Amino acid sequence: MAYYRQVGTVPPKRHTQHRNDEGGLYYEELMGEEGFSSDSSLLYHRGLPSAIVDSQVWELPDQATTANHPLKPRHLRLHELFAKEAWAETDVVTGRRLVLGNGDVRISYVVSTQDSPLYRNAVGDEIVYIESGQATVETVFGTLEAGQGDYVVIPTSTTHRWLPHGEGPLRAYAIEANSHVAPPKRYLSRYGQLLEHAPYCERDLHGPTEPLLREGTDVEVLVKHRAGGTVVGTRMVYPAHPFDVVGWDGCLYPYTFSIHDFEPITGRVHQPPPAHQVFEGHNFVVCNFVPRKVDYHPLSIPVPYYHSNVDSDEVMFYCGGDYEARKGSGIGQGSVSVHPGGYAHGPQPGAYERSIGAEFFDELAVMVDTFRPLELGEGGLACEDSGYAWTWAGRGPRA
Repeated sequence: MAYYRQVGTVPPKRHTQHRNDEGGLYYEELMGEEGFSSDSSLLYHRGLPSAIVDSQVWELPDQATTANHPLKPRHLRLHELFAKEAWAETDVVTGRRLVLGNGDVRISYVVSTQDSPLYRNAVGDEIVYIESGQATVETVFGTLEAGQGDYVVIPTSTTHRWLPHGEGPLRAYAIEANSHVAPPKRYLSRYGQLLEHAPYCERDLHGPTEPLLREGTDVEVLVKHRAGGTVVGTRMVYPAHPFDVVGWDGCLYPYTFSIHDFEPITGRVHQPPPAHQVFEGHNFVVCNFVPRKVDYHPLSIPVPYYHSNVDSDEVMFYCGGDYEARKGSGIGQGSVSVHPGGYAHGPQPGAYERSIGAEFFDELAVMVDTFRPLELGEGGLACEDSGYAWTWAGRGPRA
């Protein structure tokens, strides 16, 4: 996101001396994407950001996946994955259960009341959607506050940790890219500003506003990274706390964006999914379905037409409201539907006709469309509704 910010103290000129009140030098770190040919920020540390005193293997939670074969649509009930008594034992980083994944993106779910360890994802950017609850997200750039409906967008290799607070657990839907994520290109000027027809603007993006300084020695950070073509984990130990940045500036930093600040694009007839897009990564997009006025042509059918998204798997996370097209299928709050490429899908029986005359849909959902097939993680397999595929026909497989 090419939107410049400055937080804390930085020198007047980059790559020049920046000293503390006693005359000691701060240590400049350039954090940049795509070989320093894309967005970057400059961070000024009290200590050496490269100093570590130990490095050990961190065994990641189960990352194995199972192909969607034989091909069929799926309904996953994410709220079944975490019993109430497990909330106090779970944190947002190590407690994630893999729901779906491929070589471009991994989707996990977690319910937590426990503070997470310090964590850094060196594989790709993360987009964490908060279904419910509240959290403070401490980062090397500063602090973010997040609550229901917020996306927390965390750039690759940003050291951070999650601190849930308030009443109830934090329910988080984590979208981990193997790439960087950004607004759709069609909404950006050639210099990176969000254009007038975009469904949100820079005012809706909330980054850190002041430095976050912490003290500590022998501080452990969990690092997710690539090795031998797979995603693995390492526990790195730093001699001093990595939250030692007195100032930074640039166009690369974590931020929050509320789904409630997304302005839906509507029309006289039904708008296709790209009208709902909010982010894009390599080989996948993220879309919002929010409360909105629906189609107003006198002969319109407001629910989606039946469709074959021939190049994509469509994954819909139902996180609020009343989703008109899925009534009668068992889908509700916390459900995920998976409609794979190669399969025509659409409204449940009766929904097509019932929607005629509707003027407003009160629904909230996050959709991820991928351009490579998704496979089921252990979390997805553990919470599947095995009867969903047959709900359009009204009966199950042949005997």
